[in-house]
Amino acid sequence: MKKIYKLLDNYIEKLMRESTPDKPIWNIENIRLGKKAHWNYIDGCMMTSLMNLYKESNNKDYFNFVDNFIDYYIADDGEILGYQIEHFRLDDINESRVLFDLYKETKKEKYLKAIAKTYGQILTQPRTYEGSFWHKDIYPNQVWLDGLYMAMPFYAMYEKEMNNYKNIDDIINQYKTVRLRLFDEDKKLYYHGYDASKEIFWANKDHGRSLNFWLRAIGWFTVSLVDVAEVIKEDQKEHYEYISSLTKEIIEGIMQYKDEKSNMFYQVVDKKEVEGNYLETSGSAMICYATLKAARLGIVDKSYVQIGLDIFKGICDKYLTEVNGDLNLEGICLVAGLGPEKDKRRDGTIEYYLSEPIVKNDAKGVGPLIMAYTEVRKTL
Repeated sequence: MKKIYKLLDNYIEKLMRESTPDKPIWNIENIRLGKKAHWNYIDGCMMTSLMNLYKESNNKDYFNFVDNFIDYYIADDGEILGYQIEHFRLDDINESRVLFDLYKETKKEKYLKAIAKTYGQILTQPRTYEGSFWHKDIYPNQVWLDGLYMAMPFYAMYEKEMNNYKNIDDIINQYKTVRLRLFDEDKKLYYHGYDASKEIFWANKDHGRSLNFWLRAIGWFTVSLVDVAEVIKEDQKEHYEYISSLTKEIIEGIMQYKDEKSNMFYQVVDKKEVEGNYLETSGSAMICYATLKAARLGIVDKSYVQIGLDIFKGICDKYLTEVNGDLNLEGICLVAGLGPEKDKRRDGTIEYYLSEPIVKNDAKGVGPLIMAYTEVRKTL
C-alpha cells in the first residue's frame, strides 16, 4: 500500500500543479463542452476532497490551493462567478460547503457573504408536494439521489453553524421521502431518481421511479449520509440515529453486489452479467469512502474497515496507472442523468448508462478517491 500512497501523493501534486482556478485539468466535462470557468459541483467535489486531505495531513499546501481556487470565484460582496440562483440547480450548492472551513481559518467576510447567498437558494428552492427539493428548475418535481449530496451537507453545516438547527427536521424529512420513494426492499438498493408528478417520459407511471440502479448516484447518496451524520452527531442524537440506520442499510445492501476479484462495483450495480457493463471508479470510490467513514463513526462494524481498504486497493490496482512518470486515474463515467424531456436518450435504461463516455482524471472520480484516501490514512 505504501507504493499506492506515494502514487496518490504524486498524482494529487500533479493535479494542483497543472491547474489554475479558471482552468482546472480535472474538469473533463467542462473542458469537452468548452465552458468558461464558473461555480460547479465538479470543482466542488475536488475542493471538498482537498480540504479533507488538508485536515488529515495538516499540509497547508492543500488548504492554500483551495483558498486560492475559491477566492478567484467570489467577489468582495459575496457574489459567486457563474452562480445563478434562478436556475435552482442543487448541483450549484455543493461547492459552497468548503466555505465554512475557509471562513473559519481566513476570516474573509466575502466567504461569509457567499454562504448566505447559497443559503438563499435553500430557502427558495422549488419543492415537490412532499417537500423535497426539485433537482433543478429544468427537472420539475424530480428528486435524484445526486441532489442529496449536492445540497444536504451544506444545508446541515449551515443549520449547525448559523441557525441552531432550526430546519434540521426538513433535512431529515427529505431523506425519509427518498427512503420511501426510491429504496427497493428486495434488492436493497436505491433507484437513481423519481418524478413526484409521474409525468416525465422515464418515470414509471405507477410509482414515478426511474428504471435502474446507477452506481454513482448511490455513491453520492451514501456519501451524503455519512457527511451529514458527521455534522449532526454531537448535537442531534435522534436524527443521527436515523441517518445512521440508512447508512448501515445501504452499505450492507450494496456489498452483496461487490465484484469478488477487484472489490469494486459495476456501473449498473446489479447487472454485472450484461455485456458492456464495467467496474466503475467514481461510484466505487464513494462507497469506499462512505464505508470507511461509517466504520470510523461507529455506524457499521469495525470489520468494514478491511472491506473499505480492499475496495480502495482494488480501485488503485485496476485504474491508477503510471507510465513514464505520467499518472492517470481511469474507468470514470463522465456523466449520466435522466431527461429532460427534449433528451429522450437519457431514459434510465441499462443501455443508456452503458453508452455514456468513460474517461480518465475527471474530478467526479478523482475527488472521491482522494476522499477515500483521507479515510484510509485515518486507519494507519
